[in-house]
Amino acid sequence: MSDARFEDAGESPLALRAESAEDLGVIAALVQDAVLPITEISWEAKSRRLAFLVNRFRWEDQAQAEAARRPFERVQSLLVISGVTGVASTGIDRHDRDMILSILDLGFEPGEDGAGQVIVTLAGDGAIAARVECLEVDLRDVTRPYRAVSGHAPHHPD
Repeated sequence: MSDARFEDAGESPLALRAESAEDLGVIAALVQDAVLPITEISWEAKSRRLAFLVNRFRWEDQAQAEAARRPFERVQSLLVISGVTGVASTGIDRHDRDMILSILDLGFEPGEDGAGQVIVTLAGDGAIAARVECLEVDLRDVTRPYRAVSGHAPHHPD
């Protein structure tokens, strides 16, 4: 038996769940450089869910796109944090309905008895912290891939 590889995904939509910090690292890599309007964040207090409808770069397809010299792709995905008991943010204006956010990373700061905080780090020194009862984060593609508007893979200078 071998580990899963990005190449194995092909055109199938992703549907992943993170229940450990190691699992969350996989989802963090897949949502790096995902963009979303601030209006596509939904905090459902009664359901204890924080959801993001993101336009994520298809990192799992990058090598194939480069090899085939075809356009890079993005896909709309739902990023859902469950068991959320509170949400806080810093460095973003929640009232600016035109604001576009870019996700840089996801992390987990453990607390007592499996609880902790899921931190969504955003470009421009912004962050959203979701206080959770336990780590449960889902990523699910909800559209077919589409050509990345910029035509380029995201790049972070050293």
